[in-house]
Amino acid sequence: MGDAERNMGPGMLLVSANVGSIFEDPDNMLPVWLKEFLSTINRVRPQFIAMHCQEIGGKNYETSMQHVDVFLERLLSSEEMQGYDRARIFLDEDFKTVESFTALGSFYFVHESIRNASIYDWQARKFRSLSGREVYKGNINSIPFKHKEKFPQDFFPNFRWSRKGFLRTRWSICDSIFDLVNIHLFHDASNLIAVETWPSAYSNYRHRALEHTLKRISEDKHEKVPHFIFGDFNFRLDTQSVVKSLCATAKEERIGNDGQIKRLVYKEEGSENGKVVLTLEKKVFDHFNQEVFINDFKWLHQFDKETKRFADRLQELDITFPPSYPFSEDVREGRQYMKTRCPAWCDRILLSQSARDLIQRGDEYSPVYHVMGSNVCMGDHKPIYLYFRLVPDTDIFRALVPTPTVSPPCP
Repeated sequence: MGDAERNMGPGMLLVSANVGSIFEDPDNMLPVWLKEFLSTINRVRPQFIAMHCQEIGGKNYETSMQHVDVFLERLLSSEEMQGYDRARIFLDEDFKTVESFTALGSFYFVHESIRNASIYDWQARKFRSLSGREVYKGNINSIPFKHKEKFPQDFFPNFRWSRKGFLRTRWSICDSIFDLVNIHLFHDASNLIAVETWPSAYSNYRHRALEHTLKRISEDKHEKVPHFIFGDFNFRLDTQSVVKSLCATAKEERIGNDGQIKRLVYKEEGSENGKVVLTLEKKVFDHFNQEVFINDFKWLHQFDKETKRFADRLQELDITFPPSYPFSEDVREGRQYMKTRCPAWCDRILLSQSARDLIQRGDEYSPVYHVMGSNVCMGDHKPIYLYFRLVPDTDIFRALVPTPTVSPPCP
């Protein structure tokens, strides 16, 4: 083994994917989605994979949950996944238990080259060595290897009880200990409300839920360890400021009845035919030029403010890809947004400072934070991923947490 290999930590791939769309049209979308995901695995060849999925079973989960088994079987039997001899998969599918159903799916795969891998038992408060592949599905409330919570109903008032919540697991990989938290926060229900103020009411709902999650992580009885939180945060841009920027030379026209605004239309001032720049309705965000979101997206970063409210506790690598939502669900269109919402980076991978310190740095080990399936249809959300090398020196972990009882260290 050369010095470069000896100083190289295991390759880690973290993926966030809202997969609701692929279960609505599994015949067309599932093969495309899996092909793109597996090609990423084949390209980066990670030794540990953590994929956090939201909306398992789709929006019509009562009838579409059956397709999850097909998705799982194709994933596990694929050639690209055969080198991963250990797996733990958590699928919260029991939609009849409304008070705890989150539709979260967390998939973890450990490559045969990693000899030291353990998962935490939250009930016994100790690590358990991994062997084989295990799938926990249906009602997973009693499974001890995860900490799952659904957000209280009053976190999202005036709406029926949603599927939003978080699912947390804890890992020891080559003596590196960290938490992986799958999360799904509240969406924007109406563009007309989102454009009124900043922070919007929806942003405040998300802020409260994420604060709750961080508090549950930091104040429980278990040891405090580095944590990666990734999923569909549903973070949106400052819509009010985006609209002002897009329509700086346009005149606003408000359309409605009985004192209720139903539509906002922005027309270019001075043009002969009153060119429509932007139309807003509850579920319509129709701008005449999508290029400002796809190819010229950097100007939008100034309006990406929701993560800044947590800047003292959560960090993120630089975003170099277009907003991950809401892409067309037409399999023939891979680079078109739906005209429903203002494009935004809903899907994120955030990390504590201690987790960021676990990422190996250097010319040969530069982490990659990017979108998956840039040019193909992956559903309304493009999956995003973070690939990095875990630092090989375990001194940082020994300083953070006590050494767990696990199998012999990695060579």
